[in-house]
Amino acid sequence: MERVRDLFVFSCYTGISYGDLNLLKPENLTIGINGKLWIVTRRMINGNSVKVPLLIKAVSIIEKYKNDISCQVNDSLLPVISNQKVNQYLKEIAIACEVKKHVTFHLARHTFAATVALSNGMPIETVSKILGHKNFLLPRSMQRLWREN
Repeated sequence: MERVRDLFVFSCYTGISYGDLNLLKPENLTIGINGKLWIVTRRMINGNSVKVPLLIKAVSIIEKYKNDISCQVNDSLLPVISNQKVNQYLKEIAIACEVKKHVTFHLARHTFAATVALSNGMPIETVSKILGHKNFLLPRSMQRLWREN
């Protein structure tokens, strides 16, 4: 459950989808022109390029698994867990924490867009680009959150 929590929190800080998270490799890490760590990858679903600056919490999660044997064997940046198991454990975590909302891994992308990005003044076009959307329009649920902020 700790690994599932870490993957979910990582996605909350980066907006990276479950499928794309499982494909991340150490070579997806790069130092940006700002001197900070970034993830540079392509969305599995549409091939769009994604460049995500990493906040301190996301970097600490990467550091936590740097020497993890399963990550080394799989040449993955983070532990690889099936989508079914991740969502099953997220449901158990939500129950244990008395969260009434239906929690799935996809909720992490919404959390990133609403809490990390839009509420901190990031332009909607930038959020859309980080999320890997083909055009700058966010899904209707994200557009509503953007208007509310």
